[in-house]
Amino acid sequence: MATRTKPRRSEVAEGYFRLIVELPLASIKSEAQLAGAQAMIDRLLAHGALDSGETQYLDALSDLVAAYEDVHYPIEPASDADMLRHLLEAKGVTQAELHRGTGIPKSTISEVLSGKKPFSKALIRTLADYFGVDRSVLAINL
Repeated sequence: MATRTKPRRSEVAEGYFRLIVELPLASIKSEAQLAGAQAMIDRLLAHGALDSGETQYLDALSDLVAAYEDVHYPIEPASDADMLRHLLEAKGVTQAELHRGTGIPKSTISEVLSGKKPFSKALIRTLADYFGVDRSVLAINL
């Protein structure tokens, strides 16, 4: 006996189409439309458990908001200094502990944090291993 992995069409349709009637899914073209979309997202997230149709609608609406924001509110990648500072804070370690745990010279850590030195490929490998993050997170500015 096969198990059902997808919800039935009627299960999806009920929540999805109710929301489509309230706020149709269409490209966002203005700040007013963005505000309406964000209000709907906030409402759905505050709702708690969503049915599969509501979840599909939320995913699609979130994609539309992201597409608008990517064009109108681009975010520059974090600097290497900001990234290292964030990782140190998130892990709760000091520069000295980073040095002891990785063997990275203290001067290199200080130069990166002051913005005087960018990440090298070798430094990215070492930091990614130490902090347990994917190397691509640290290589964004290469």
